[in-house]
Amino acid sequence: MNGSAKRTLLAGAAAAAVLAGLLTAPSIAVAQDDSAPPDSAFQKVTLNDTPGEPVDLAVLPDSRVLHTTRDGTVWMHDPATGLNTKAAELDVYEHDEEGLQSIALDPDFGKKNTWVYLYYSPPMDTPVDDPSTPDVNEGDAPNTGTAADWERFEGVIRLSRFQFTKNKIDLGSEQQILDVPVDRGICCHVGGDIVFDAAGNLYLSTGDDTNPFSSDGYTPIDERPDRNPSYDAQRSSGNTNDLRGKVLRIHPKNGGGYTVPKGNLFAPGTAKTRPEIYAMGLRNPFRIEINRKNGDLYVADYSPDADEASPARGPAGYGKWAIVRKPANYGWPYCATAELPYVDYDFGTGASGAPFDCAAPVNESPHNTGLRKLPPVQQPDVWYPYSSSAEFPELGTGGIGPMAGPVYHFDKKATHGRTPRAWPKYFDGAPLFYEWTRDYTKAFRLNRDGKLSKIESVLPSITFDNGMDMEFGPDGALYVLEYGDGYFAENPDAQLARIDYIGQGGNHSPTPKASADKINGVAPLTVTFSSEGTVDADGDRLRYEWDFDADGRVDSRQANPTFTYKENGLYRATLKVTDVGGPQRGRSAATSVEIVVGNAAPVVELVQPVEGQTFHFGDVVHYEVRVTDDQAVDCSRVQVTYILGHDQHGHPQTTANGCTGSITTTVPSGHDPETDDLSGVFAATYTDAGADGLPALTGTDEVVLQPAD
Repeated sequence: MNGSAKRTLLAGAAAAAVLAGLLTAPSIAVAQDDSAPPDSAFQKVTLNDTPGEPVDLAVLPDSRVLHTTRDGTVWMHDPATGLNTKAAELDVYEHDEEGLQSIALDPDFGKKNTWVYLYYSPPMDTPVDDPSTPDVNEGDAPNTGTAADWERFEGVIRLSRFQFTKNKIDLGSEQQILDVPVDRGICCHVGGDIVFDAAGNLYLSTGDDTNPFSSDGYTPIDERPDRNPSYDAQRSSGNTNDLRGKVLRIHPKNGGGYTVPKGNLFAPGTAKTRPEIYAMGLRNPFRIEINRKNGDLYVADYSPDADEASPARGPAGYGKWAIVRKPANYGWPYCATAELPYVDYDFGTGASGAPFDCAAPVNESPHNTGLRKLPPVQQPDVWYPYSSSAEFPELGTGGIGPMAGPVYHFDKKATHGRTPRAWPKYFDGAPLFYEWTRDYTKAFRLNRDGKLSKIESVLPSITFDNGMDMEFGPDGALYVLEYGDGYFAENPDAQLARIDYIGQGGNHSPTPKASADKINGVAPLTVTFSSEGTVDADGDRLRYEWDFDADGRVDSRQANPTFTYKENGLYRATLKVTDVGGPQRGRSAATSVEIVVGNAAPVVELVQPVEGQTFHFGDVVHYEVRVTDDQAVDCSRVQVTYILGHDQHGHPQTTANGCTGSITTTVPSGHDPETDDLSGVFAATYTDAGADGLPALTGTDEVVLQPAD
């Protein structure tokens, strides 16, 4: 029977069942043949369009969603009410790329416990910039010096778990699991991701914590004795006695801490090794995922920035994706792949040596505290450059930002119900791969032997705008956290979204719009709200539910109500719109508008530098920030971050405090300002002190400087 006949038979059976009164709840017919369902059978629904600077997400068993922001906030989305509320606010260290990173649920969450795992940077006593010295940044670690100079910047990124109760993460319930030592005050690659296997083992990916900007886009292995060790990835990724640039595999213990399961790369007790290491030789494995059915671990690793290979330095940059089924070394910083070695290079003399031996790499760095002889380099399953890949042309061209996505497990039960969202069986067993810089998602099809057999596009007409994380929920829908276009702030296109499968000709969720005639003022404040612009693609009748004070109760069912705020506060007035017509009625979506009563948000303006201003990399750029607020302005609360912009992403280089000051811009070796899309980004932030018990409010401004010809 061909696919068309199958669909006809299914449609006929469904129609007969409806006529017989046998279908008590509608279901979505899933694709039954080998062709991909059309994009029109899916709908992207925004869940939170003001998500802060989003980093990572976790979907709860009841389809509530937690997501992190780098500044330490954990947001919770509740689909029952449409509300987005704060589940926690952690105090975190935020220089360069540090802050709050990943979030994950215990595999027994909702059954035996309510543990939520967070990977974050505790402030500790790390030096920060003193605003009273505008020409000196005490928060920057020195590029050259002695061990005593760098010791002050030694910190950790902490993996802990917390109890989740009553829509909140109880920060007082913290159980510390593992600390990953890092070198602070200097960029880059300190992210991490958390996943669990079927046995309850926890996998944590860690970046190489190494500055790449003085290595000409090739491998950073600067061994000079007076150079900050952060310029040598041999001390981290290539070090068997270090937790950075790795995937770690541990088993959390009750009360905190962990045990090490059998089968990691180095047996416990092996001299000069850490038994937690499962995979090593990684540069920036920002996203990992696991297939709990067969134990496959999917690891994506970011590339250095060289556009072209150099006989004196080694290969161009390559992004990688690997299926890790056993412990292995993936080569960084000695090899891009098992077949692409870098060339040994002396940063003091500028002399090139021989290519590294990927079959038997040796770590001879004076910063190495581990084994000298390393495991052979394992070849990844996918590798691709900035230009078109001869092996994997389906990946296109552009920047390199590989992200390991989740594998879909089809559950027929999830396709039933009044408003099913589950993706069809067509995607069953296919791990997803998404590209942060190229804004797409692919399905990596594997054959019976577990080898990559096909790469296909996934929903190419649906926008994936700098996807930061994605996860299939218990409802079978795909949840996506998007960073948007911009740098280390809440970008206009950033959002938390859900992609539903609604079937061919299926019923859509409404698209709500909410606005207010006033968004700030003093109590009592009367606000007139509007739902103008709300639409439903099917033209069905809609139900409006307004919650003005985020208490979970409906305050008005009018389309355009008026409400008076009698007490000062910061409110998210939420409009939930539900489709109450059609056979699959009940689909809903929500949006919100922020109302500030009693405290106006500060207005921040970068007076200097200005948008589009030209500069030379290495210049000292003076800045001036003007803050307008209804409270006295405290210049010590102003933060200015310099970001090296490259294409649509960037790396924060330093953060200074104060309304005025100066920042020395980074010289990006390995980049050509004339051919590469480089820029200097200055981002200013001011957070007031709050007023009369109100939470503090934040204002931001950003300007992009262009390299001079």
